[in-house]
Amino acid sequence: MPATEYQGSFLGRISIRRNQIIAVDGNHELDLEDLELFQKHVSDRFSELLSPTDDVPVDTLLSISWLRKLLDVFLCCEAEFKAILLMGRDPSQISKPPLDRLIPEFLDRAVKALDLCNGVINGVESFRHCQKLAEIAVSALDQNPIRDGQARRAKKALNSLMSAMNLDDKEGSNTKTTERSWSFGRRGGNKDRPPGHFRSLSWQVAKNWSAAKQIQTMTTNLVAPRGGEASGLASPVYIMSVIMVFVMWALVAAIPCQERTGLATHFPVPKQFSWAHSIIGLQEKIGDEWKKKEKKGMAGLLEEMQKMEKLGQSLIEFTDSFQFPGETEKVEEAAAQVAELSETCRRMEEGLLPLQMQIREVFHRIVRSRTEFLDVLDQGGKSSAPLV
Repeated sequence: MPATEYQGSFLGRISIRRNQIIAVDGNHELDLEDLELFQKHVSDRFSELLSPTDDVPVDTLLSISWLRKLLDVFLCCEAEFKAILLMGRDPSQISKPPLDRLIPEFLDRAVKALDLCNGVINGVESFRHCQKLAEIAVSALDQNPIRDGQARRAKKALNSLMSAMNLDDKEGSNTKTTERSWSFGRRGGNKDRPPGHFRSLSWQVAKNWSAAKQIQTMTTNLVAPRGGEASGLASPVYIMSVIMVFVMWALVAAIPCQERTGLATHFPVPKQFSWAHSIIGLQEKIGDEWKKKEKKGMAGLLEEMQKMEKLGQSLIEFTDSFQFPGETEKVEEAAAQVAELSETCRRMEEGLLPLQMQIREVFHRIVRSRTEFLDVLDQGGKSSAPLV
């Protein structure tokens, strides 16, 4: 069943049942059923990302299309998570232990996720720049016959492409700025700013800001609920926290973001949870790929960029030694590589903008949900306050 169908039937089910049990406090069994169904949906969705079924088109891990599916999974899981915690529920329940501690911790992770979305949006822009350089090389080499001037033009574009792709995380265009434009008004910002206010997807970053450390701090206090909490509302908060951290981690691995050293370090997810098996499998695969590439310095693990890098290096070797009319065998081999590079550029042209828009959608969804949770916490605090 597609993720959106899962989501629609799940949200409808919760809405109907919560309306039937308004003001009834003893609905723990129904909460448990909702939790089990939520866990099943999480497991199924991430299993599809790890090992697609035969009737689903296979998207290569960390390709543009795969990342878009990952973001779809995040949005669907987030909607169901919010329904479990908020739909038709008395706000005072959210203000009771352990949620009075867990929800603020979750909202703090959400703010860090917003900063990472900002960084990743900037990284997608750098991919678009690489795509344009590759298109220049394709235009120069997609000729018959290739002349010396065209080979020189292609070589210049390809060398610029390799330089752009192999910039260290600390060296990008961001180093010229020293001020940090935070997603929420922090660090001495306007104290009168409402809680939901944010600077929408602007990206000015301090030199010491680190995407890897940002993700590491998101795992602070990320501890699986135990005992009675494991069957209560603490459980979906933990599950959604793990999903949020994983999605941000995967995005930063695939797309350039400042200072990613140590990103391969796995955040702990207990293996006893059935819903977590596919997330752990994906984490291991991506972590292994990162370890292979990290020392070389690269733009990221995005499948299209890795293919572009490989083709670009090969075509640089071709243009280095090219003299008109060129060796027939080498010219034919280069023509095949140019066609493959052209196809890669086409996929990037079609996919990068929708990916960028989807990351923006995730950003704004997190902002809205954070505001909703803050409102509910505020209502719960007022309703539980003693009357004077």
